Amino acid sequence: MLVAVRGARESSAATAAPVRRGRPWWRRIPLAPYLYVLPALAMLVVWVYTPLCETFQLSFYRWNLIPSQPKKPVGTANYSAVVQLPELHRALVNTGVYIAALMVFSLVLPLLIAVLSQRVSGRARTCYQALIFVPFLVTPVATSAVWRWMFAPDGGTITVLAQHFGLELGNVFRSTAMAIWAIVAICGWQMLGFGVLVMSAGLAGINPDYAAAAALDGASAARIFRRITLPLLSPTLVFLALMTILLGAQWTYPVIDILTQGGPSDATTNIYYLLYEFGFRNFDAGSAAAAGMLFFLAFGIVALIFVELSERLSFYDN
Repeated sequence: MLVAVRGARESSAATAAPVRRGRPWWRRIPLAPYLYVLPALAMLVVWVYTPLCETFQLSFYRWNLIPSQPKKPVGTANYSAVVQLPELHRALVNTGVYIAALMVFSLVLPLLIAVLSQRVSGRARTCYQALIFVPFLVTPVATSAVWRWMFAPDGGTITVLAQHFGLELGNVFRSTAMAIWAIVAICGWQMLGFGVLVMSAGLAGINPDYAAAAALDGASAARIFRRITLPLLSPTLVFLALMTILLGAQWTYPVIDILTQGGPSDATTNIYYLLYEFGFRNFDAGSAAAAGMLFFLAFGIVALIFVELSERLSFYDN
């Protein structure tokens, strides 16, 4: 009896095995997950990867953006010319200044404001955070127009207030020493709300039981903040720092274009505005593409290093 049953099972398995082996491989792949991400992948290919490939190809040609004019292959001459330009060196220095200064508005001040806002309870905290976030919703064009009026040499609000304290600002946006700091102040004021929102979300995700337990053990508020809050908030800090490094120059670009056009004497230009000048003022598409590829590789390397460091330095509440 047992032998007959075993034989029947073996025979049924033998007959079923060829059916599994003969099934096409593509029918065994679940298509539903790929269909969900297909629209996003299509948009990435159309709006990111295709222009990136075209930029890489254009970086080896000399072209003045006129469709009737042919593209002249020049090899790596565009890269050699761009690297040797003094304007590039000045733009890189200014970009570093922008990123370092904006760290104050994206990390230090948002952390301070988010911690202080925890002492406000109820709807007052929501209104408080909403008022700080409002400048982020204002377009850069409107922001630049308002701040140009406030910094006006004759009758500007900030200029008049500075005169009451004995400071003569003059035309801030035409001063080689002050123009870049005015751009930093404008962009920092606008981006402060985003940093506060992200920082508040990070603080809300920290379990308050840790601080309560530490307080019962006699830990001071400063010690709790330094030894518990900051380590658990490190993923948020790393995220904001990475965003500032990768997007700091991009945030300042529209303000520079409206208020200073990179001047005076390239005192406020950055790498993004330099690309605009190469492509749409000098009509040198090859140099603009070469500079764009260099910046893309540089920021890509920085992002990879930063992500790797964030995995090692971040503390997570598991």
